[in-house]
Amino acid sequence: MLTLFYAPGACSLAPHIVLEWIGQPYEAKRVQYGSPELVAVNPSGAVPALRDESGWVLTQAGAILHYLARRFPQAGLDAGNTPEEQAELDRWSSFMTGDLHPSFYPIFMPERYTADRSEAAKEAVRQAGMELVRKRLALLDAQLAEHPFILGERRTVIDAYAFPMIRWAIMKLPEKLGRYPHVQALHDRVTEDAAVRKVLADEGLDRAA
Repeated sequence: MLTLFYAPGACSLAPHIVLEWIGQPYEAKRVQYGSPELVAVNPSGAVPALRDESGWVLTQAGAILHYLARRFPQAGLDAGNTPEEQAELDRWSSFMTGDLHPSFYPIFMPERYTADRSEAAKEAVRQAGMELVRKRLALLDAQLAEHPFILGERRTVIDAYAFPMIRWAIMKLPEKLGRYPHVQALHDRVTEDAAVRKVLADEGLDRAA
């Protein structure tokens, strides 16, 4: 049985959702960042980490999502079979990993981005991070303008990947998703899914964004 190591509301929420969508038995273990239990599995002390039945461990959210989509093709969560369709999945996975996710770092950890310890300096960093998030969400909103899901007419692991970050935007942007109606629609569509509601409840997030 697969074991997912997660922290509530983190990007590990994405593989947690995908495991539920797949419908095969798995174990979800809640851990603290940097805890001995987590470091024993992933030396970086970060989530997510996925351990398979043999003890092999995979880290990094994007890699885990690709692995799950390809290990369980019957779930229909991968892209299509053409090189172009697979490239689109890779492109949007890279967007989540390299563009949208890092845009939140200055908001969550502003002290990492300034040598000035004053609250004013940290607030300036937060505001800069919010502007980055807005730019990334605008790109995502444009992608969703003509389709219900990021890659088209059906859900894939990329929609799960976006979901925790969309939740962060709702929590951190003063205007929430008011400027991004198509992103809001994706959030609502995913949230309405029974499997997603179960995962949110399991992580204690069912009363959050």
